[in-house]
Amino acid sequence: MGKLTELHEEALQDTKRKIKEDIFRFMETKEEAPSFDDYLNERIHYIEQLWVNVWLNKVTNFVSRSEKKAFLREKDYEVEGIDKKVINQVFRNEMRDFQPFEVIPWLQGLADSQADQWKERYETAREGYLLRLEQDKIEDEQKRVTQEIMKSLINTFQERKQSWYLPVRFAVARKLVSDLKEKVRYEQVDTFMLEEQLKEIGPFNPEDYRTLSDFFQELNGLIHRTLHRGRSYWEYETYYFVYEEYVSQFVMKTFPKSLLSLVSEEHLNMHQSAFDVALSSSEIRKWMQHDFFDQSAIYMDHLQEEYVEDLLDLADSQNEEDHAAIYEKDVARRAERRAAELAELHRKKQEEDRMMDDIFGREYSVSLGGNTKYILHIGETNTGKTHHALESMKQAESGLYLAPLRLLALEVYDRLNNEGVPCNLKTGEEEKSVPGSRHVSCTVEMFYEKESYDVVVIDEAQMMADKDRGFSWFKAITKARAREVHIIGSRNVKPMLLGLLENCEVEINEYSRDIPLEVEQREFSLKHAKRGDALVCFSRRRVLETASKLQNSGHSVSMIYGSMPPETRKKQMQRFIKGETKVIVATDAIGMGLNLPIRRIVFLENDKFDGTRRRTLASQEVKQIAGRAGRKGIYDVGKVAFTKDIKRMAKLLEQEDEPVQSFAIAPTTSVFERFQKYHHDLGRFFELWEKFESPFGTQKASLYEERELYELVRGTEIEGRLSMMDLYGFLHLPFSKKEPELTSQWLETMDAIISGTDLPEPKLKRKNLEQQEVAYKAVGLHLLFLYRLGHRTEAIYWERLRDDIADGVHESLDTEVSTMTMKCKRCGKRLPSGFKFPICDSCHYSRVRKRGGRRERKDSR
Repeated sequence: MGKLTELHEEALQDTKRKIKEDIFRFMETKEEAPSFDDYLNERIHYIEQLWVNVWLNKVTNFVSRSEKKAFLREKDYEVEGIDKKVINQVFRNEMRDFQPFEVIPWLQGLADSQADQWKERYETAREGYLLRLEQDKIEDEQKRVTQEIMKSLINTFQERKQSWYLPVRFAVARKLVSDLKEKVRYEQVDTFMLEEQLKEIGPFNPEDYRTLSDFFQELNGLIHRTLHRGRSYWEYETYYFVYEEYVSQFVMKTFPKSLLSLVSEEHLNMHQSAFDVALSSSEIRKWMQHDFFDQSAIYMDHLQEEYVEDLLDLADSQNEEDHAAIYEKDVARRAERRAAELAELHRKKQEEDRMMDDIFGREYSVSLGGNTKYILHIGETNTGKTHHALESMKQAESGLYLAPLRLLALEVYDRLNNEGVPCNLKTGEEEKSVPGSRHVSCTVEMFYEKESYDVVVIDEAQMMADKDRGFSWFKAITKARAREVHIIGSRNVKPMLLGLLENCEVEINEYSRDIPLEVEQREFSLKHAKRGDALVCFSRRRVLETASKLQNSGHSVSMIYGSMPPETRKKQMQRFIKGETKVIVATDAIGMGLNLPIRRIVFLENDKFDGTRRRTLASQEVKQIAGRAGRKGIYDVGKVAFTKDIKRMAKLLEQEDEPVQSFAIAPTTSVFERFQKYHHDLGRFFELWEKFESPFGTQKASLYEERELYELVRGTEIEGRLSMMDLYGFLHLPFSKKEPELTSQWLETMDAIISGTDLPEPKLKRKNLEQQEVAYKAVGLHLLFLYRLGHRTEAIYWERLRDDIADGVHESLDTEVSTMTMKCKRCGKRLPSGFKFPICDSCHYSRVRKRGGRRERKDSR
């Protein structure tokens, strides 16, 4: 093997070099020149073993596995399927006797041929050895001198470091004066983007800052990289980092010089003698840099407590001898100031507490009608709770039905009118009046507490726990003015309802399923789909993708998902009810009051994204959805199937639900009225709402979407021209604020309202299913404005147009879904079936690389 020959030559040269080095080390420690035989006798074992070690290491590390196997195969070894370690061991054994190098004869020949150089080599080795000993002695002395001087310097520094804060303080005071006069103040326009997003807002005003810590929070216009929990981030730099570097440099520059001036003559001479050079401030800086850096950090802590006013006065002082007295006076004044500030903070806190109690304190206490009877309809899904409550409402002279969804309000509106009970419809997006009607079907948000009815029906009361919408249920339950209030809910809301109604007349009707639920033990796949199945997943995208697969395999399919127009959803349901479609694919919207002839509920997913994280379904969610399986007289057993984890999911069906522990609260008209006694700024209201601690058993609505919209109009003419109540009403309009097109439409409409011009018509694109769904929402938002502004005649046209769009959505579901393919939202490339993300891998990695490039550009800046 050519490789072995090459390595053999390298091993020879390495062995000879190591032996010559060993001879040199052997000679240098001897006081008299040793003979070759002396060396040989003492080092024979090392010399004999050296070749084998060098050679085996070479061939083990630099001969590939395939070459080793080829060599062993020629030696008739079986090498296929043999462990790598065994191959190496066998190969090393073979190499031990491969062209051995006779070290002793070579060394003897070398000694014979260079006998006259042996003594000369000894003298060179000995001379170098003695020089090293002398250098070691000098270095030991230098180390001793350094340690002694360092000990003295550290003691001196410890004694003086507190008094040396005074020159640091004075230098910072002068820099502060310069910065406040010459620098520009910035504010951050965009809290997420770091490129060209700073805005100059004029010069600094010293009176804006109490302490230096306040000034340190200002941005200086630069960007720097910072570490947080081990990860690197880019952020705008504040003046804290500017002054941190300034103090550090000041200390590193001045303190070594000051310490040098305090070194004793004895230590200066010791250093001169040991190093043959005078001690310098740069040498002291090098020795004590860690002490200086640590002290700089301590000085920064002291500086942050300094009052800006004191530092500005100090900067005018020309006599450094006065600085100690000034500092003592400032420290004494600082204690007085802090006591006064704490007293003022305490006063303001008490004042704010009184204001908060006045604004929010008693608003969320229960206020129930004394002559009202409350009838609870408690039970599982699909047990007839809503039917029994509505029967009572139909027989009353006047009634109000409050639904969680617009679709359910529409369903009850149609049902009552079809059964001869005139009923009006009222949702945020439409109002329909029927002559002679004294009944109303509406969404729960439309409840108005000053209206009276004989019977009020409140559906899905467990929604009280929803952090954003729950207060609408709480308000309806506690403020309803009626002879009878029928409350419909799941079993887990019963304790909460009884707590709210403990002093009232309460009748409880509990419902159980007549139709049992049966969990299938076989894992479901799409090929098992049959007539009467409802397949449940938790995103629009998954619904459409699943429906497409089923249609392409010969199934007729209905679809239901949250963003689908209610009119379209109703048509999809009717097709399933009439048997025109065999299977329905839906999100969890199917679990909210939709009565369908479903034979089997199939959970295609066991978890869902709840807006914050992806989590496993809760027991109540599984029951709510699974309860839709079975229909008396059609399917006397409701079946439930899962695609995986059947035992775990089946336990959730049997598990007792966690009781509803709290209900959501939100701002009311009364709250806003009391708030306006103190402030007229909606931004301040959001701050106080954040501070307000909701009473025990309640949970504040986040108002996140309202705050996000408010930031778009804060400080603009829109805020200036509208009353606070009117502005909040527009912020609170129920539309999908995550859709950029709708947010833009909202903003354009707000501009038109305050300018007194006609409302802009929605920009409608209707080429495909997705565009039509957005168009439907856009018209819905336009109707919200029209009804709020009282433009009911104009609303009629837009309601008709919305119905037309809903028809288009229904048609698109029939035509587009069967041929649809999931495409990357960025490049349009077709995505594989079942792909979990909206963009392809290439676009994802491209975006990651661009982010990395952007960070590099910022670094270079």
